[in-house]
Amino acid sequence: MLRFETAGESHGETLTTILTGLPAGVPISLDFIDRELWRRQQGYGRGGRMKIETDKAHVISGVRHSKTIGSPIAILLQNRDWQNWTEALPVEDAAGSDGAAKPVKQPRPGHADLAGVLKYNFPDARYILERASARETTCRVAVGAFAKLFLAEFGISILSHVIAVGDVALERDAQWEEIESLAKKDEVLLNCVDPKVEKRMKAVIDKAYKTRDTRGGVFEVVAHGLPVGLGSHITWDSRLDGRLAQAILSMQAVKGVEVGRGMLAAMSPGSKVQDTIHYDKPKKTFHRGSNFAGGLEGGMTNGQDVVVRGYIKPISTLRKPLESVDLETRKPAMASYERSDIAVVPAAGVIAEAMVALTIASAFLEKFGGDSLGETKRNFEGFQDQVQDY
Repeated sequence: MLRFETAGESHGETLTTILTGLPAGVPISLDFIDRELWRRQQGYGRGGRMKIETDKAHVISGVRHSKTIGSPIAILLQNRDWQNWTEALPVEDAAGSDGAAKPVKQPRPGHADLAGVLKYNFPDARYILERASARETTCRVAVGAFAKLFLAEFGISILSHVIAVGDVALERDAQWEEIESLAKKDEVLLNCVDPKVEKRMKAVIDKAYKTRDTRGGVFEVVAHGLPVGLGSHITWDSRLDGRLAQAILSMQAVKGVEVGRGMLAAMSPGSKVQDTIHYDKPKKTFHRGSNFAGGLEGGMTNGQDVVVRGYIKPISTLRKPLESVDLETRKPAMASYERSDIAVVPAAGVIAEAMVALTIASAFLEKFGGDSLGETKRNFEGFQDQVQDY
């Protein structure tokens, strides 16, 4: 089973992640992994933290001579900001360390602060926000890059683009070639395929900056080149659409998920949103007249692109704080402020790519198995022959 764990705090010394279950023999490019980490840091509206960090993956196990060896893959990601927090967040308590602490006693509405201090019985929210922070997603992008490299061996690519920022939205479907071209850019504004719409999105963020507010939006992840049959209809927890939804909703600040055009379908007649089935005799392949289902039917991939949208709320930390309560005095107070972003929709899309890649790679290995890449490829090719001969 493909599985990963992450560890580390936002301002701790390092972030750490371990990935298990990837077959031996998968070609690994550190340049590709670092490029994915770079993509996560981009986007108009990011805060000061991204000016401090330059994320690079330090792989310490599981890869030798540029290929996986089947053992757990461990990755360290240094936090350069740690040098500013060594006294505030020491591993071992020492005399006088209380004076260097940076407590957070006015919980922020919309953040994990209050629920966390009540759950863990902490006097302030510092430890809660350190782990609840989206800095943790750096780990997800790193291990997601490994999943992408594995899937690429089977012709599968996973990318994202931004559908909306605030109330400004792309009003058309994006083509795969457009999304591919975005991923190749060395400068990222808001990762929208339409420059005119992107300019209007930028204006939304500019306004939020001036009013000391934040904005959310919608990103779309597309998995291209998938085979039919990943996932299953047999049990509730093996349905791939459900697993993808959980993966996206596990991301910080994401409050909604849409598979395909689920929201449009909910408001439309069935005759208008089912994907008609056709057969190409010369090619001996089935194909569809549309993709409202987002490449998933009955919890299984149907051979079309898998399309998943995530709806991310505005960041909870505001430069113009909202009303809160002081945890010590219980008196009204304004919420604490921690250095933060104004909008993170493009970065959220990159993180979602990683989560989709990990989820699909897991379903792929469940379907085709294999302790080595060669074994997985033989199993995959045999299944492809079966589908072709159907």
